[in-house]
Order: sequence, then structure tokens, then C-alpha cells
Amino acid sequence: MRSRSNSGVRLDYYQRIVHRLILAHQEPVTGLFPASNVNSHAWIRDNVYCILAVWGLSMAYKKIADQDEDRAKCYELEQSCVKLMRGLLMAMMNQKDKVEKFKTTQSPCDSLHAKYSSKNGLPVVGDNEWGHLQIDAVSLYLLILAQMTASGLQIVFSLDEVSFIQNLVFYIESAYSIPDYGIWERGDKTNHGEPELNASSIGMAKAALEAMNELDLFGARGGPASVIHVLADEAHKCQAVLQSMLPRESNSKELDSGLLCVIGFPAFAADDAQLIHNTKDAILSRLQGKYGCKRFLRDGYRTPKEDPSRLYYERWELRMFENIECEWPLFFCYLILFHAFQNDKRSVQDYADRLEKIMVRSDDGILLIPESYAVPMDLVGFEYEKPGSQLREVVGRCPFLWGQSLFILGRLLQEGFLAVGELDPLNRRLGAQKKPDVVVQVVIIAEDNEIRDKLAEHDLHVQTIAEVAPIEVQPARVLSHLYTYLGRNRKLGLTGRKSRDVGILSTSKLYSLKDRIFAFTPQHIDYEEYYTTRDPDLLASNFTTNLAFLTNNWRHMLGRPTITLMATHYMLDQDKIPLAMIQTMRKLKSGYINGTRVMLGSLKDFLNTSAITDLSFLGSTEDGYPDRLHPDVQTYLDEHLLRSFSNRNTMNLRGGQLRPRHLRRRMSCKGAIKKTRSINVDSDNLGMEGPSPLTERRLSSIVPPPWLHPNQQSHVSVFATTPEEGPSSPPHLGGELIRENIYPIDPHHSRSAIDRRSEFVRQQEKVEELIAMLRETENLEEQGDILQYLVDTQGLDFNTAGLGFRHKHDDDNVGMLEEGRVVTVRDLLKGLYEKACQQKLWGLVRHTAGMLGKRVEDLAKAVTDLLVRQKQVTVGMPPNNEHTITAPLPEGELRQLIHDAYGDDESTAMLTQELMVYLAMFIRTEPQLFHEMLRLRVGLIIQVMAKELSRTLNCGGEAASEHLLNLSPFEMKNLLYHILSGKEFAVSSVARGNLSIVSCKSSRVSKKSQIGLGDPEGEDALIATIDDRQGQWLRRRRLDGALNRVPRDFYSRVWTVLEKCQGLAIEGRILQQSLTQEMTPGELKFALEVETALNQIPQPEYRQLVVEALMVLTLVTEHNMVASLGDIICVEHLVHKANQLFLEDQRKVQGDATLCCAKLKDGKEQQQAASGMLLCGGAAYICQHLYDSAPSGSYGTMTYMSRAVALVLDCVPKHGEMECAIS
Repeated sequence: MRSRSNSGVRLDYYQRIVHRLILAHQEPVTGLFPASNVNSHAWIRDNVYCILAVWGLSMAYKKIADQDEDRAKCYELEQSCVKLMRGLLMAMMNQKDKVEKFKTTQSPCDSLHAKYSSKNGLPVVGDNEWGHLQIDAVSLYLLILAQMTASGLQIVFSLDEVSFIQNLVFYIESAYSIPDYGIWERGDKTNHGEPELNASSIGMAKAALEAMNELDLFGARGGPASVIHVLADEAHKCQAVLQSMLPRESNSKELDSGLLCVIGFPAFAADDAQLIHNTKDAILSRLQGKYGCKRFLRDGYRTPKEDPSRLYYERWELRMFENIECEWPLFFCYLILFHAFQNDKRSVQDYADRLEKIMVRSDDGILLIPESYAVPMDLVGFEYEKPGSQLREVVGRCPFLWGQSLFILGRLLQEGFLAVGELDPLNRRLGAQKKPDVVVQVVIIAEDNEIRDKLAEHDLHVQTIAEVAPIEVQPARVLSHLYTYLGRNRKLGLTGRKSRDVGILSTSKLYSLKDRIFAFTPQHIDYEEYYTTRDPDLLASNFTTNLAFLTNNWRHMLGRPTITLMATHYMLDQDKIPLAMIQTMRKLKSGYINGTRVMLGSLKDFLNTSAITDLSFLGSTEDGYPDRLHPDVQTYLDEHLLRSFSNRNTMNLRGGQLRPRHLRRRMSCKGAIKKTRSINVDSDNLGMEGPSPLTERRLSSIVPPPWLHPNQQSHVSVFATTPEEGPSSPPHLGGELIRENIYPIDPHHSRSAIDRRSEFVRQQEKVEELIAMLRETENLEEQGDILQYLVDTQGLDFNTAGLGFRHKHDDDNVGMLEEGRVVTVRDLLKGLYEKACQQKLWGLVRHTAGMLGKRVEDLAKAVTDLLVRQKQVTVGMPPNNEHTITAPLPEGELRQLIHDAYGDDESTAMLTQELMVYLAMFIRTEPQLFHEMLRLRVGLIIQVMAKELSRTLNCGGEAASEHLLNLSPFEMKNLLYHILSGKEFAVSSVARGNLSIVSCKSSRVSKKSQIGLGDPEGEDALIATIDDRQGQWLRRRRLDGALNRVPRDFYSRVWTVLEKCQGLAIEGRILQQSLTQEMTPGELKFALEVETALNQIPQPEYRQLVVEALMVLTLVTEHNMVASLGDIICVEHLVHKANQLFLEDQRKVQGDATLCCAKLKDGKEQQQAASGMLLCGGAAYICQHLYDSAPSGSYGTMTYMSRAVALVLDCVPKHGEMECAIS
């Protein structure tokens, strides 16, 4: 017999260790590992980690297999891996009903179990008796399954198992929005069983989705039926949320060592090298100790202070665990692997040495990894005084197999038996390397020859749908329907993919199906959905955003992205191609657009360079005909080919021949729509138009100012539907000012029955008359008012057919009775909506869309996008009806919530939905705009938008809110962007009274409003010039307050203040000192508590002064001037004191404030009390001029705040020298 080589001998040594420590515990029947000798439960996560050492060793043997017995050993180890992975697969397949249910409910009760019996693979605890929902465990299983399959192991045996795995992919694909219990099975760290979004789960899911994509589970011997498909967008959403969370783990855990498995082996989920570095550094600096790393801050598990008799912690006791948390050697094993993959030999050696010192030697000399080290009870006091000084003792299992397995992998890498690439055959470790620039391919296809010719006039040559054949172009909804066939399995009772969403990454691939090739247009331009697609500027702007998005996020895919766009009749504006479209297409021809590399061409040219996915799963495999299309798919496609891009007919609101025969009397529903508005610009808490007389300001919210110009109200008639009609009536201005309703109908009036009957008759007449008027009027605004009235009194389903014909002999022109059909008010509204869209009357479009209950496309998705990036959203107007959304809600509930928040105000409810979609767009593409903002208060943002318009246009509040609601979707998005980014802007007037928002490079322009609404008298008063410097700080404070922006590290600094006083009172809300007992300074839950208190303040600029006062308090604590700040501090007292000091100074120097607040020495109180207002219109009794002072300088707000702190707080020494530096 040949002698063994050195490496063979060494491997045999490891094989003995693996056998004794790991394989000896494997259950012969199921292949699972029990948790310990006394506990037969098998956790999915621990089992997968345990087997990694066995898999690594098998690959090491495969390389040196110079003798038959080595090959045998290699095979034996491989089969142990297969046995375990199949054991887990069987246990999960027994719960297939749960997987099916979870796709729709996503409820913790319907989740797969986290642990099973190692004896028979059956459940061991009830659905509600354990935190089973642990997405990271299922994801880890899928990830390792993919890696093992790629390394050549055959784990999955049948196509039914393939379908089940495909459904596990659906199970984890929404990980980015599903709160779970996480890697430590605890959820919130108080352990009360509340799940939360965990970065470690999301990262693991992202890794599993990427690893599974296009993977053949039968390895080299499989065919199209055994391939797993993942929609790229789902993995990307996990990626984006992970990126926004790291280095935070969850709301209650600001940091967690478990993230090591996400940024390094096995997941390699973070793609940004800097982020990986920051996360690792944060863990090392705050969680690493001599004996390993703590799991997270204030982790009470197995500490001497923990009460073992109960599972949960009291909120106040978390503080006791600080500095005595257990340290886990397991994380040193992760760090060794992390550095081995980075080829950093020095760090690997460093951690190997540290590990050596803390491992436990067994009786036969094997080094064991213990589960954790705790501080002994009698040394706790010393450890509190000097963290890290005391000796610790082993608690928990020893050996801890999860750690032991990773330790063995580390040894195999260190001794050169394995290369890092063998542990990562899918090359996930290369994810963070620089990639070459992506070139986005763009194809424009014309609907028919007419459009093709129109584009050709602008020197843009494109093909028509007919010319691109045999390639077929379909809208995204067809792709989303086809994907519902993925993973269907009758035997297992699995119904395929549930979510209807296909994102831009999925529609940017081409798809092959048998011998056909499909291209899909992006989902956001499926035009039937929503009115924002009617705005060509917005479409163009979204398109460039999408291009940039593709460049940054096209990863792990072979081939280039290809965007297919349709130019349809639907996009034409008065039969011309909109300018925005032409400009965008010209830029595309140049090869660069906003820094993105693009190529414009035809689908035929791009076939070889595009990413192509095979839709092989559409075959009838279950019926034994894998080569034939599923019959349902066949009929669906045949139907769809005909009608995908055909235009819809819009119902005509009024008969073309119906002419007004006589002048009609003025309508009595004037202003019905305007009555529903709720945007409050002029109330005291926001009202600051500068020093206008008090009386006028109080009235402006009751009587609309005479601001409407004729071209605003009746420009419609010129673009009416039938060409031969001229303007319908002379522009009428008088009636605009009176909001009246001639027949007030009051159901609660107790009148006699006769009265009621006559009332009813009168109402009938009124309805008849209104409908007659509806037929005659050309003015869409008027039609809107009439329909608003009809909806209020009669309801949406009221049948108008045959009503309102005053001239019974005109039987030839039956207006709304179309061949005896029922025409409800809803149908009429739909017609009006269509017309308003065509004529770009956005205010009316928003209102009718709201009345028809149209949904913003992807509203729920937009809200989820904001929430998962740790931003809460509130809707409704502050301070009374704000509703906070803290968890993702289904579409229906969301719409109901928004509707409740705004009552009858359909326009603002619609605007809210629209703004949420834009906010979500911005947070996806420019997350930096949202730094230091925790809560997005949409109602307040709407008020500030109106406020800004009223400032820029120099008009009253009501006018400003009308202008706001009439902005086109693109301008609305633009205005929101300017407000978020704090950029100066000006407003210029475009045709037909529409406004356009323009960025200002110099702030000079911005102050002079550039708007003139084409007024006949050329009223110069509108173009007002304001002094440049005035109002700048007030505006900035108002914007920051409305957006809830705070200085950097604000919340953690407030935490330090709270530690030194009994509490902080803000607007009646008290932040108790006990919050510091439960929460750590950087914890998101703490930040939300502070935010909730600040949100009690209705006026944004006052809120900002309160934030400034808190910052001054933090300076006091940070410079350690005093040991304690004493009792509860009322933050508003500080602000009011600062205001007093400011006014005293103003009197001394005869400053601006002497005109208002500093004027009256006597009787000031009575005057304020009588009017409830300050002369200068300052919010919350603080002088407007203080709001408008810069923070720094001798007359700056910070100076007054510091003086106020010195005066109000008892603890600050009143005499003697103190150093005072305000940075």
C-alpha cells in the first residue's frame, strides 16, 4: 500500500473531527441534526450551517483523490450533504399548504416552521407558539442549495420538487417588505414577539434570489423544465432596501453581528465596497470583545441579570444588560472567512490567534467552539465599571456546531485544501467589484404608418408594429400574466406566482417562447391605468429616470438591457407629437442622455446583444406535453395579439348636433367643486403673507379674492369637441365670487310631509334643469360643477337617461339616451374625465379621477418603497386629521385611509396619492434627498407647496391652492423636487394659464415672480418685487419644518440630553427619561419617539426653532458643563424666552421688530388676546423677524437660545466665568 502524502494525512485528521463532532449526530432516518443530546429539535438555519463543513471537506477530498478510498470518502461526505438538504426539503414540503397560503396572507401564522423534529421531520411546536417567520433561514437554505447544485451535487430529484422550490422563491421574494423574527428568532429586542424588518433577512433573501435565478436544479443533466426563474426586480428591491438599512439591522437593533453573514460569506449580498467596510467597522468597534462579538447592543440572552423564568423583557430593564452582553466566538469564525475571501492573510491569522485563546479543549484534545461567554454573577459590578476587564465563563452548548462547522471551513481555507472559489461556485463574492458601464438599448416602435410618418418629419426613423414581426411587442401586463403560470403544480396544490408586478428590469429583457420572441413595454406606460400617463413631460422625465436606474442596477445578467417604447395615437397632443417626446428622442440619437450611454436602434439589430430569457415554464409539462404550450396560455396570447395596443373609444359626453337654442340662465352649482377643497394656506398657523392688515387676512379664507381671469375659466370652449362650435358664452366673472347653492337640500329639517313632497318635486325639476344645462354647456369646469352637485345629491349610479329634454319635439337629437341605454352619472363623469385629460385641465382631471375612485397605479408599492426605507408616511391635514402609516397596507385599505383623511376633498386626496408616487420615485433614484427625515407628512408638504406658490406668485391662499391643483403632473413632480432639495425656483406662465416651475441658478430671479396670467388689463401689481434677503430664513425654516428635516445625529444627541434630565416636554408631550433605559442612542425606535413629540407642533417654522433649542441643550451636555440638567425641561419656554430677549434687543437698536411685536410695551397682552394673532403674523406668538434671523451672528437665533438656556435652567451657574463657544 502506498504511503499517504502529508496533505492526505492532514485531511484524514479533519475527516475524523468532522465525523466525531458533526456526522455522529446526524439522524439516520431524516438526515437532520438535533440541537443537542437532550433537545431533538432541528433548526433549518443551524442544520444548513452544520453541513457546510462536510461539503467543504468533500470538495477537498475530490481534489486529492489519488486512491479509491479517498474517492469513497468524498462520495460518502457528499451523500451526507444530500441527505441533510433533502431531509429539510421533505420537512418543508410537508408544509406546502403554508407556502401556498403565505403567498397571499404573508402572515406569521402561515409561515413555514423554523424548526422540525429531527426524528421524523414533522412540526414540533404550534404555529403560534414560536416566532416561525424567519425568512433568512429559508433563504439560506435556497442559497446553499444553489451553491451545492452548482458544485455538482444532485439534491433535487423530481419536477414536483422543482415546482416546490420555485414556490419557495415566491415565499422569500417579498422579503424587503415582510417583518420577520430574524436570525435570533426574537423580532423586537424586548422579545415581546413583535416581528420587524431585519437587514440580515433581506440580505440573505437577496442573495438567494440572485443565486437561484436561471439555475438548473438538475445540474448539467437538466432541461428547460428544471430551471428556476426569478424576476430581477424582486432581487433588486431587496438590494435597495438592504442598501438603505445597513449598517442598521432593524428598528430596535441599531447594529447586529449577524450582518457579517450578509456582507461576507455565505451571502455576499452588499454590492457597495464602502458600505461593506462601514458595516464591518461598526460591528468591530461597538460589538467586538475578547471572547467574540456581542449579537447586538443590550442583548440580555443568558446574561446573569436575565430572569430565566420569563421569555420577554420589561422595557426598563434593557439598560441593565449594557456592557455585560454575552460574547459569541462564532463571529470570529465569520470574520476569518470574511478576510479569507478578501485574501487578507494578516487579519485571518489575527482572528485565528484570538480564537485559539478562547476555544475549549476536549478530553481527546480536539479544539471546540463554545456557544457564548458570559460575565459571572459576582463580577458584574466590576464589568459595569470597566467594560471588557473581567474573565468570562462558557455558557450554552459546547461544541456549538454552527460555529464549529464554520471554524473547520476556515481551517481548510487557511491550510490551502480549499480555494475560496470552491466554496462559492456561483461567484457571488465578486459582486462588489467595479463593472463596466452598461449601455441601454432603446427601441421605439410606431403604432401605425401615420405615427411613423409624423416621427419621420422630425428626422426620427422607426419601425411600426407590423414591421418588427416576427418579434411581437406586448404591454407589461401580458408578461405579468404569463408569470402567474410559473411554479403551478396541481399535485402539490400550488397555484404559481401571485404578485402582479413586473418592474423595469424584467421588461428590459427579451423573451423567447418556442420559436417566438417577445418584447414588452415598461409597466409604467400601460396607459389604461392612470392620468399621470397623459402628461408627455412626465413620461419623458420618468423615461430618463428609468434609463439611469437600468445603468446602475443591471447586474448578474448576460446581455444588455433593451427598453421598448410604443409611440401611439394616444400620446398625441392636438394631433402633434409633444415636444417633450421629440426632445427626448433626439437626445437618444446622440448616444448619451443625462450621462447614461444609450443606443437607439431596431429590435432586429439588438437580438444578439440583448438579455433573452426562455419562458419554458409555459409548456404543459404536467399533462405530459412539455413541448406544447399550456392551452390557457395559447388562448390568452391569441386574444391578446389582436387588442393589446388598440385605442379605446371615449364616450362622448354630449351629442355633437345638440346646439343651445336659447341663452340659458346662470347655473346654480357654481363652485361646487371648489367647496370641497381643504388645502389650508391662510389659517393662522400657517398664514404669513407678510404685514398685511389683520382683517383682510382673516377674511381671505372665507371669501375668495377676485383673482380668476377669463382665460383661466373659459378657455376650454375654444378646444371643444366639435370643430364648428365657437366660444359658448361671454366670459362671465361676476358669479365666480359668490359660492352659492340656490336649493340647499337639508334632509334633517323636520318639515311636514307636504312640504317635503313639494321639495322632492322641486328637486326633480332642479335635476332635470341641471341635466339640460349639462347638455348645453361647453365649459368643462361648469360640467364638473354640475356633476359634482349630482353626485352629492343623487349618487354616482343615478340614471340620467332621458332626463332634461325641455323641447319634447326635438326627438331627432337624443342627447344622452343612446339607443335606450342607461347612462349613469358615473358614465358622464368618465366622459368628462377623458375630455379634461385631452385638454390638459389638470385640476378637473384630479377631481374627476377622485370622484370616479381611480387608483394611482402602484400606490401600495410606492408606500411600501417609502416604509421599507425606514420613512413613515402621514396623510391628512395637520394638526387634526393626520393619519400615520407605519406598515405596508393593501391598496384598498390605503385608499380608504386617504379618503377618510381628506373627507370630501377628492382633489387633494388624489394629489396625495400622486405625491406619494413621486416621493417613492425620488427615494428610489435620489435617496440622499431624504437624509435626516424620518416622517414624510404629505398633508403638510401640500400646504407648503401651496404656500410657496402663493409667495412666488404673490397671490392669496385660495388662488395658490387652485394653481397648485392645476399644475400638470410633471410640474407637480418638479415643484416637489424643488421643495425637497431646497432649491430656489421661479414660476413662469405657459399657454392656457398652465404654470411651469423653473430652477433659478441665481436667487435674484426667484424673488421676482415671472408670472402674468395673460390678464387683459396687464395688471402690473402681480409682478411684485420683494427685497431679496427678507424671508429667506423664514422660508428655509418653514421648508425644513414641513419636511421634518433635522441636523445630523440629532436624535442620538437628544438621547444624551434626556439622560441628564427627568424629561423633555414639547407641546404637552413628555419624553420620559425612561426611554434611555429601553433604547440605545442610535435606535430608530427612539428617533420615532422624538419625532412623534415634535409632530405635535402644527407650525413648521416653530417646530424648527424647537429643534434649534434642543440643539443648544445638546451643546450644554456635550461640553459637560453640568452633571445634571434637573427636572423636566419645557423646550417651548426656551423658545419664548429667546423671543423675549430678541424683542428687548430690537427695542434697544430700533430694529425691524419695533414695527410689530416690539412696538407696544403696554397693553400688548390685551391686543394679542383679543385677536389671537401677532401683528407681523408670526406663528405661535413668536415674532416673524426672529423666524427670519440667521442662526449664527450676534443677533442670531442660536445666541438668543443660549442666553435663554442660561436664564431658564437652574443648573447653569449664574455667576463666575464660563467658556461659551457656539459652533
